[in-house]
Amino acid sequence: MFNQQLWLSPSIHPVYARLICAELRRRGFSDSRILEGTRLDWNNLHHDNHFLSFDQMHRLVLHALSLSQCPWLGIEVGRHTDVSAHGAAGYASILTSNVRAAVGVINRYSSLRQNIAAFRIDPEHTTMLVLDERLILPELREYLLGHFTTGVLRLLETATGLPVYQDLILHWPMAETDWSAAYRQVAGTVRFGSDQLRLEMPAGYLESPCLAADPEAHRLALRDCENQLQRLVRGGSLSERIKKRLLSCDSQYPTLEQMAAQEHMAPRTLIRHLSDEGVRYQTLLDDVRCDLACWLLSQTSLSIENVAERLGYLDPTNFSRTFRRWLGVTPRGFRQQAQRSTAEFDASTSTDL
Repeated sequence: MFNQQLWLSPSIHPVYARLICAELRRRGFSDSRILEGTRLDWNNLHHDNHFLSFDQMHRLVLHALSLSQCPWLGIEVGRHTDVSAHGAAGYASILTSNVRAAVGVINRYSSLRQNIAAFRIDPEHTTMLVLDERLILPELREYLLGHFTTGVLRLLETATGLPVYQDLILHWPMAETDWSAAYRQVAGTVRFGSDQLRLEMPAGYLESPCLAADPEAHRLALRDCENQLQRLVRGGSLSERIKKRLLSCDSQYPTLEQMAAQEHMAPRTLIRHLSDEGVRYQTLLDDVRCDLACWLLSQTSLSIENVAERLGYLDPTNFSRTFRRWLGVTPRGFRQQAQRSTAEFDASTSTDL
């Protein structure tokens, strides 16, 4: 299991959550039902570009799988993932000279959009794309790998204008299932039970030229990607840096003045910059405390009193009252719901086996 810092830190651009919402809309679900129980707000999700945490994406994907009753949902969402969804990295990749260079761009700048996984060319099998998984849980693996597979194929087919279905071999790292026909629509040959997700491309495909190849435009696009990457290395936006700082706290949370000092700016400057990003310090603090409370209640056996203490509440009753205001349920009720969900997933997994 991932630690709370990794689980709750910003890691995924909201465009990938919006794509899930769009797929569910196509299936006839209302906006309210799509986000029901996910603790996500439709307006914020579709108009705010702050990265989501893996925890937020985890809740949305599980809910989408439950609503759609489609275990191969990731494949369907990936098919509708345009190059524009990948931002500057997607644009830069299709401006390269050939597919090999495009994959290199995708690999180097994948973190500009997500920290879940990235494709690379296998140095020992030079026609093979391999997905290195960084942040994937068993219950989300099929969805995420499906999305990555069809998403990258759509990008490469857009870049080259060449479909690869007939000669593509998909090495799928899961056992064959009742819905395996969905995967056979992705590649002419599918080999189940692989040790890793691999896309074995046709001979010579990686040298295929990109239709939009443009050295000057590519140079400018790479400069944009590098600038974004450097900002990311420095911690991202101000609100993302603050959230990461708050996640690393243990029971003692800094005041706005103390946080401003850590960011080497005046409190008024901090307030103004956060306002420019559409957030307030107290909102960030409440969000972090809520996320941490949910993590501790669902992933640890700490007593509710100890959870309250870890979050800086001296009075457990005050914590319970605040938690109920956040989520409409008591900490004990939330823990029971989480335990039931885990038991249901374990039961469904054992049934599949």
